Amino acid sequence: MDQTTAVMKDALDRVTKKQKLHHSVSLDVIDLVCDTIQDTLSRIQLGNNDGVEPESVLAELRQKLDALLPTIQLKRSQKETKLGLDKLVKTFESFYHRDISLACRNIGFDIRLVNKILIQHCYREGLFEVGDCLVKEAGEEEETEVRSQSVEIKQIIESMKLRNIEPAMRWVSANRGKLKEKSSEMEFKLVSLKYCNMLREGNRDDAMKYARTHLTRYCSGHLREIQKLVTCQIWIGKLDKCPYAEMVSPSCWDKITKELIREYYHLLDQPSRSPLTVALSAGLESLPTLLKLVDVMAPLKKEEWEEMKQVPVPLELGNELQFHSVFVCPVSRDESCSKENPPMMMMPCRHVISMQSVIRLSKNCASRRFKCPYCSAQTSSPACRQLFF
Repeated sequence: MDQTTAVMKDALDRVTKKQKLHHSVSLDVIDLVCDTIQDTLSRIQLGNNDGVEPESVLAELRQKLDALLPTIQLKRSQKETKLGLDKLVKTFESFYHRDISLACRNIGFDIRLVNKILIQHCYREGLFEVGDCLVKEAGEEEETEVRSQSVEIKQIIESMKLRNIEPAMRWVSANRGKLKEKSSEMEFKLVSLKYCNMLREGNRDDAMKYARTHLTRYCSGHLREIQKLVTCQIWIGKLDKCPYAEMVSPSCWDKITKELIREYYHLLDQPSRSPLTVALSAGLESLPTLLKLVDVMAPLKKEEWEEMKQVPVPLELGNELQFHSVFVCPVSRDESCSKENPPMMMMPCRHVISMQSVIRLSKNCASRRFKCPYCSAQTSSPACRQLFF
């Protein structure tokens, strides 16, 4: 944690403590006032039988409330909380620029492309009505395929949250051939999830029957895992103490759901996260560094800033935002990151080499087939796909 983050966290912690204290004081004052009023009501009800005048009881209530000074106590507590919030805002403002446009560059946006990205993002996030509205108002073509894919994965995710693997199993069944090519173990993992759920519910007989019917089909590749899963039956009722507790943990549902999302989009040759989400996340992490750079390079003219093709300082991003922007061809041992020599993905094995290597291996003949340098799969230059540029 850097110094700026530490200062911000300390300021936020102080405000949080004051808010909790204000909440506690407020509850105490309110409870005290309510108890006093309730006591007065009880005395009035009893006084009707004993001849006690309600006016005298209410006058006594007023004296008690004046002695409590509830309004003053609440105002004092609220004032302290507000002062803490004001200090927090000033702390934020001292570390962050209000005008982030200083770190932006003017680039020509393709409005139709931006609209398409926004529409696809809405569908991928499950905001189907918003996406449909954007399609209509922007006058864009309907993203029917993306929408149907998003609906399918959304239904699978919601079912997984309810401990229901059936929609996911239907998808696996429909794509079993493609998943097998990628050596996917998703089908076995889904079946194991359902089995483990039966164990946690204490259904020993159902779990054993399910294991005999379904798990035995995967013995050739997962015998060791199946043996451990079957052993877990001994620990029904105390699975948390089982030697293989991690295999039957409820957290496995979330873990395998994330793997399922990655594999779903991998089959579609799409990233598992929305491109808009990735771009915004990278921009958010880079913004503090870029703003500091703007301060350092203040004498630089705007035209010179606009003409810079590369940021002169490193941008430290998380591993999830690392996408290997520089590719070194394993055949030629040269960088392949230009329009003249872009990376090329060979189909069907999906290994990547440079365009110049594809030309050399195919001897510049489109009909000539050649072997992939990685796995010896047969391919041809028309079957290779350019990755970027």
